[in-house]
Amino acid sequence: MSITTKRLTAVVVGLGMAGTLAACGSSDGGQGSGDSKTVTLVSHDSWAASKDVIAAFEKQSGYKVRVLKDGDAGQAVNKAILTKDNPQGDVFFGVDNTLLSRALDNGLFQPYEPKGSDRIAPEYRADQGKHRVTPIDTGDICVNYDKKYFADHKLDPPRSFDDLVKPQYKNLLVTENASTSSPGLGFLLGTAAKYGDAGWEGYWKKLKANGAKVVDGWEQAYNEEFSGSAGGKKAKGDRPLVVSYASSPPVEVVYADPKPSTAPTGVAQGTCFRQVEYAGLLSNAKNSKGGKAFLDFLISERFQEDMPLNMYVYPVREGAQVPPEFVKYGPQAKDPETMDPAKIADNRDQWVKSWTSLVLR
Repeated sequence: MSITTKRLTAVVVGLGMAGTLAACGSSDGGQGSGDSKTVTLVSHDSWAASKDVIAAFEKQSGYKVRVLKDGDAGQAVNKAILTKDNPQGDVFFGVDNTLLSRALDNGLFQPYEPKGSDRIAPEYRADQGKHRVTPIDTGDICVNYDKKYFADHKLDPPRSFDDLVKPQYKNLLVTENASTSSPGLGFLLGTAAKYGDAGWEGYWKKLKANGAKVVDGWEQAYNEEFSGSAGGKKAKGDRPLVVSYASSPPVEVVYADPKPSTAPTGVAQGTCFRQVEYAGLLSNAKNSKGGKAFLDFLISERFQEDMPLNMYVYPVREGAQVPPEFVKYGPQAKDPETMDPAKIADNRDQWVKSWTSLVLR
């Protein structure tokens, strides 16, 4: 979840937003080491953690951490499934609720209930009773808007899905391809949750007629097409609305020099879909003992409190503290759309197929 994405040109999440890899270890493409002193994490490109936090785990556990990044969330999950009989590592992090069923149905994980699981907020738990995956973080996929554009044009920004199809927002939105992008898929699921099986296609017909632009992925949408991002300014993006994350505005503040007093971008709170990212012990992991220790670590208070300003996601551990600037500039949506992973599993492929036919052809 990632913001499977962010350093402004490389910082986002999907879940969420992404930062620079700050973990110890290699990121080469070799097979899991099988070394009982090394634990190998396989993840998407948005994985990031503070060096001192990883070092603390290594000192406490006796294991060295090796990180293997395998592209965006969808690519990483698919590759992990293809290599499950001879996995590249011990733990996989980054499968979210939109892709969870694919991982579980393909037997990607073996059961393990990490120490401290009782501290995870109940609303984020999945796979009840089987413990094949553990929730690690959460975030919201939402439409972001360029505050300056709307101020200059004396136009109120949209607040809801319904607003996006109104004439005053024609040709202003850029979104990602639901078949190739995690936020694109999340936005599609948000509309399906909002309008139901009978209504989401009609909504997308209106959105398409209102000039919504579709690009392959978040990087292109946010940094090239969106007028409100640092990357967008360089690329002269002309779309003041973009499907991104509720945690995108704090990135615009934290990485700006000088830092603005307020975020230059805002979030349309009525367009959000709640994303949850999970981790699990890979089937046939060569170092299952080390993998279990690392899963314990991922839901520890120290790691959970380290995540917000590294991966731009919220912790799932109850009582974990979030940095004030993250809360100020990237508050969680108050009433996001949600969907049972089982319903996503039953409908995702057909919805994406119908969406592709409707929107891209």
